[in-house]
Amino acid sequence: MTQVGLVGVGRIGAFHAATLHALPGVEVVVADVQAGRAEALAASLGADWAPDVGALLDRRPAALVVATPTGSHAELIDRGVAAGIPVFCEKPAADTSARTLEIVNSVDKHGGRVQIGFQRRFDAGYAAARAEVGRGALGRVHTLRGQTCDPTPPPAAYIATSGGVFKDCSIHDFDAIRWVTGREVVSVFATGSARGEPFFAASGDVDTAAAVLRLDDDALATVTATRYHGAGYAVTLEVQGTHGTVGAGYDGSLPLRPVGNPPRTGVCTWPEGPPHPSFMSRFHEAYVRELQAFVDYAEGRAENPCTVADALEALYIAEACDLSRAENRPVTLAEVRR
Repeated sequence: MTQVGLVGVGRIGAFHAATLHALPGVEVVVADVQAGRAEALAASLGADWAPDVGALLDRRPAALVVATPTGSHAELIDRGVAAGIPVFCEKPAADTSARTLEIVNSVDKHGGRVQIGFQRRFDAGYAAARAEVGRGALGRVHTLRGQTCDPTPPPAAYIATSGGVFKDCSIHDFDAIRWVTGREVVSVFATGSARGEPFFAASGDVDTAAAVLRLDDDALATVTATRYHGAGYAVTLEVQGTHGTVGAGYDGSLPLRPVGNPPRTGVCTWPEGPPHPSFMSRFHEAYVRELQAFVDYAEGRAENPCTVADALEALYIAEACDLSRAENRPVTLAEVRR
């Protein structure tokens, strides 16, 4: 059995704990700053728990999953790497590129193994889009369109510490665009608006955002995000090339209602519905594949599918978008890269 320690049993942590517990050959041990929450989750799963992080690390698990709030990610990654334990950490690795770069250097110094959680890399649609691009089926890729739409906003307290919509939401699109195309972003122009709850503006954030990215081969990508997509949770990526176009996320649960169907096509019944209520529903299978990939990586059976360096590149794009929105101008990645 592979013993996997998990720190943080909030919404995503509890979800990951249940996923790990269901994987064959995996024994999960959970811990949280509120020991009672860890004990309760362990009891519900029939798993084990530890009273705190120190006690969990003293058990020398074969791998460590970090699902705590962002502010503690860097410290926990450092502790895992220093102990020689492979670490999986939900994005972001840290709240700034400077701190993330420190983690990159720490991982290199200790010869550590750290996988960052960008689950879209394990979604069947995104993986198929990458394969189409990789085999040249689309010809020269010239346009990409990505979106991340939440049905309703998270609580004000979450927004205040989220890092903003580009770091919290669109960073998944940024990573996906890099991964699907194999290209790097060289410049951005971003904007946003805050027309919903006052706590967005109070936190210096926006509830709706858009960015135009220029890639290093002059392909263009648009990325949009909103916290107010009442039709349901929606995440898609469209990739256009000179020979064809593919789209990830265009399934029967995408909350997009066609209108004005021409007579020759008859009545369109798509989508079949119901829409996904949240990211955990939309990406459930991707999360399972992601954590299985981490166990394989920790056991030495696979390569790292998403490094801290990958997380740093996506964060650079998000920081460039923040600067662009703040100063209302195009920003090159060279301006924020360290």
